[in-house]
Amino acid sequence: MKNPAPSAEPIRLLRVKEVLNLTGLSRSYLYTLSGDGRFPGSVPLVPGGTARAWVYSEVQDWLNQRIEERGAV
Repeated sequence: MKNPAPSAEPIRLLRVKEVLNLTGLSRSYLYTLSGDGRFPGSVPLVPGGTARAWVYSEVQDWLNQRIEERGAV
């Protein structure tokens, strides 16, 4: 397994409830967007398990892109 490059900040993972609170999306729409590549993909927390999480920085980047797309703030 390849290790990610070291960074100044530790990687923070968000569970689905946190992602829903940050984005305002519904659970079903989150999975639709994630499944077709319009939202960052989730990370399996246990190989073969069902627990998943999203990388905080990727969710933040996605939110920032939505803000930029609407025009100047």
